[in-house]
Amino acid sequence: MPVRTRSASLHPPCRRLRDQKKAGRSNWSSGNWSGYAIEGSRGAFSSISARWTVPVARPTSQSTYSSAWIGIDGYSNSDLIQTGTAHDYVDGRAEYYAWWEILPASETRIPHPVRPGDVMAARIARVSRGRWSIALRNVTRGWTFRTVQTYRGPQRSAEWIVEAPQIGGDIATFARITPLPFRRCRVDGRSPGLKLSQRGVMVQGRYIRALPSRPNAAGDGFVVRSVRIRTSES
Repeated sequence: MPVRTRSASLHPPCRRLRDQKKAGRSNWSSGNWSGYAIEGSRGAFSSISARWTVPVARPTSQSTYSSAWIGIDGYSNSDLIQTGTAHDYVDGRAEYYAWWEILPASETRIPHPVRPGDVMAARIARVSRGRWSIALRNVTRGWTFRTVQTYRGPQRSAEWIVEAPQIGGDIATFARITPLPFRRCRVDGRSPGLKLSQRGVMVQGRYIRALPSRPNAAGDGFVVRSVRIRTSES
């Protein structure tokens, strides 16, 4: 069974910034999210999946945090169902683990090993009215976790995200991670046909801290890089 910890992170909805100058060539900017988000009407999305490679969390002088995940909702509302991996640098050491979460509860850690370079495969899908399957597989190490939970969000958005989670009530400083590729992105079993207009960057202070690439030619993959680029308005 998954184990909750006192120091569990929270992976909140997108905190979009009002000043679009900070987004540069991207469509949106956020203090905690970066990646791609697609929107639809109520009930538009009933499943999402993707693969990604766990990055290295590089040393920093202070504790820093990052997560990669897939989810439904949260881009423009307060509901969110998600699963992913954490790659933090805390108290002088790197930490890696897997988790799932349904807001407003904090994350539940998955008690299986995660290491840099591991390939993760995640899928979230509605199995019946109000019941959803959350599955996360470590392709490299051969384990699979699955749980079925109650979720009644509006299903208005689907996302592939690298984020700075919330720690102790505040959005954490984003970790310095190696490039993190998302591949085989799917929504309702099909390629989402990702577009540059759906891309968002993470801005903390006066700097862009996480920058997704353009989508690949198939529209089902991209790479998020940890950066430090001064915003155009600063």
